[in-house]
Amino acid sequence: SVDCSFSRGVCDWKQDADDDFDWNPADRDKGDGYYMAVPGFVGHKKDMGRLNLLLTNLKPKSSYCLIFSYRLAGERVGKLRVFLANKKPAPVWEENKGKDEKWRTGKVEIFQGAETTNSVTFESERGKGKTGEIGVDNVILISGLCPED
Repeated sequence: SVDCSFSRGVCDWKQDADDDFDWNPADRDKGDGYYMAVPGFVGHKKDMGRLNLLLTNLKPKSSYCLIFSYRLAGERVGKLRVFLANKKPAPVWEENKGKDEKWRTGKVEIFQGAETTNSVTFESERGKGKTGEIGVDNVILISGLCPED
């Protein structure tokens, strides 16, 4: 498995230059490193912020599982989507509201055909709310199919 977490991961993360705002580091509650977040008050409704995970050395014709922690906290905070490069423009994963302020686990299967996926994009869309945040943390890439819960 490859640790792509922000504090001590080995992966290459890049802010998208063509979006409306950047994701920013936010301190974890327990003080152990940080996660990436977009506060609810940043930007205007429907504005997008994209954070790209650049993937290199993925083997063709193999499967991977991207596992990550996410949180959508606050009223009408917006949407979090995950896109795979080289795929249709539709998101492979999307969440638009949290039942509560808790962190949850998201999983995305990445099937490598002859063309390999060279990046994963975490996209935050600004909602109507003025409080809360969208956060992503603990991003890990493992080879093989995603485990069942």
